Amino acid sequence: MLRNVRVFDGRQLLPPATVALDGDRIGFDASDAKLVVDGAGAALLPGLIDAHLHLNGPSALERLVRFGVTTALDMANAPPEFIDSMRGIRGLTDIRSAGTAAMAPSCIHSHIPGIGERGLIRDAGEAERFVTERFAEGSNYLKILIDLPGPSPDRATVDALVATAHRLGRHVVAHALSYEAAELAQAAAVDALTHTPLDRPLDRIVADRMAAAGQTLIPTLVMMDALTGPSTSPQMRAVWAMPDANYDSARASVAAAYRAGVPILAGTDTNTDAVAPGDFTFGDSLHYELELLVDAGLSTVDALRAATVLPAEHFGLIDRGVVEPGRRADLILVDGDPLHDIRAVRSISRVWCGGIEHVAARLAKQS
Repeated sequence: MLRNVRVFDGRQLLPPATVALDGDRIGFDASDAKLVVDGAGAALLPGLIDAHLHLNGPSALERLVRFGVTTALDMANAPPEFIDSMRGIRGLTDIRSAGTAAMAPSCIHSHIPGIGERGLIRDAGEAERFVTERFAEGSNYLKILIDLPGPSPDRATVDALVATAHRLGRHVVAHALSYEAAELAQAAAVDALTHTPLDRPLDRIVADRMAAAGQTLIPTLVMMDALTGPSTSPQMRAVWAMPDANYDSARASVAAAYRAGVPILAGTDTNTDAVAPGDFTFGDSLHYELELLVDAGLSTVDALRAATVLPAEHFGLIDRGVVEPGRRADLILVDGDPLHDIRAVRSISRVWCGGIEHVAARLAKQS
């Protein structure tokens, strides 16, 4: 049992209490516990969820769990056998994956080895085949790459992909780096937009429509910062069709969506693609994302919710995201008060993933 811990219940830190671990679940009764851990008043949070990354193998899971990331939502990878090799590894970060994303011929992503050719979709007539193949091979949700103003599936194709996935009861995520792409994704009734426009901020009209439609936003501000940073060359920005990319646009988009009531989910887009900007790494990048979300206007409570209860709710992970009996024993023990200072989440003292304890990686606080 974990004694003298302050549980984050999704809204506040509760007074010191006791939490039981029973195998891979949070238990109901700690009276016969074989091991007692004194939390000394530390904060007990649900394991963190990175709602957007691209895994490169089991080594990524080993690093993620050390930083308290116990669930990872992979947002495009291939082949299915590679994804399956990372599923269900006891004690390591649990994953879900989009598998192969839908993309237009000649888009930047079509040149990624292993993904490009598999993901090509030319018109709406191919949507039924594409979507059913993805879910038959194990994809948990559908990812559509809307690369406007570059080559992208047209509106009819996006509509057909979304309609097919929804008919099968599956979630749809759309990649959108421009205002035009975000508008198309929102109008096509996707469930989540990932990234934020770098050419022009989301305005109140689009944000209000997203909120009314129950859509979520996964901003990946870590990646938006990297795409617009001084180390990213104009040539690299041109490759991503964003020669005039501006981080202020991304930050303002998050603020607009948050004010409108759009649920914000924490994701990083961490990957090891050679053409991707930035040098952030699995695990620690999510802590930086939380800090950027607070900087963009989220409260510390909502930043924590963005990496725990909200991605669990919106991606149907009903067994995690909160500290309650019967849920997965995905837990992190944190020194300090993350509701006072989100950077306290970096001060991890212990991590449990599916009930198995791991050595935590303590992080230096960002200035």
